[in-house]
Amino acid sequence: MLSSEQTPLSLVVLISGRGSNLQAILDAISEEGLPARVEAVISNVPDAQGLLRAKKAGIPTAVKDHRKWPQRELYDQQLIKVIDHYAPGLVVLAGFMRILTPQFVAHYSGRLINIHPSLLPAYRGLNTHARVLEAGETHHGASVHFVTAELDSGPVIHQDSVAINREETAATLQHRIHRLEHKIYPQAIRWLAEGRVELVEGKVVVDHRPTANT
Repeated sequence: MLSSEQTPLSLVVLISGRGSNLQAILDAISEEGLPARVEAVISNVPDAQGLLRAKKAGIPTAVKDHRKWPQRELYDQQLIKVIDHYAPGLVVLAGFMRILTPQFVAHYSGRLINIHPSLLPAYRGLNTHARVLEAGETHHGASVHFVTAELDSGPVIHQDSVAINREETAATLQHRIHRLEHKIYPQAIRWLAEGRVELVEGKVVVDHRPTANT
């Protein structure tokens, strides 16, 4: 539970699909005392399953279908209007499958985070699980990072890894990495909510120590 002195960090979560990381965040808030509050969940996909998760939890939802604004800049302007209505302290990308414009990223500089299924800076982009296996890597993982204009290149807040089994497939590895994401995303949000994370000259400092991959 929150202490009487602690104000929860307000979040707006952006999704495109199942919302499993959204659910992990909601569970951490309700079951583990994560000092945060989800103000709204916004999706670019009208039938995203994560919207049902939000509604079940009593959280306001909104849909901004990107197909109605074919110009990326115009879409992001509309998205900003919806997000800013809730005045979040942190915007959380949780499976939001859109490349954001530099203007959008700049608007939320220092308060826009994402989770990526690789040990950044390695394996940016898509299909990370198959690519890791094809390369013969021994470990794979996930990274929580601040979002910058360059794709999957922002300073890393938190990451963790698993050893790759000899019989691993892309599907089994994806399942294991999802479980890892559900652990480290709420943890990174907790650090931010507790004021333990700083951005110093473009590098992440946690508890006064620079992270290994910033």
